[in-house]
Amino acid sequence: MSAPEELRYTEEHEWVATGSGDSVRVGITEYAQDQLGDVVFVELPEVGKQLSAGDVFGEVESTKSVSELFAPVDGEVVAVNGAVVDSPELINSDPYGEGWLIEIRAGDPSAVEALLDSEAYQALTAG
Repeated sequence: MSAPEELRYTEEHEWVATGSGDSVRVGITEYAQDQLGDVVFVELPEVGKQLSAGDVFGEVESTKSVSELFAPVDGEVVAVNGAVVDSPELINSDPYGEGWLIEIRAGDPSAVEALLDSEAYQALTAG
């Protein structure tokens, strides 16, 4: 399974990409989508929602199960990927690209650095 080195990861199998300024983009990892199977439904928050790290912000439903999504950092939702809501299979076909979920304006952008790096995430999923 790939875990791009430029991303950070959570133990809940989400990836975080730093963007311009204090925004971060969040999605689920290739490992997570593989474990879920075919994704058939995605529920995401509305723009403007305030999140604290660890808060549930939505869910992903597959043919196998339903999984909650957890905020990796504190902040405000500033963008939601409507394409994933309309075509949930994007999570399976392109989890690190078109399958992104939300963007958060991080309250503390340095909090991203405390998340797992690629090597640590790969060790977690190798177990």
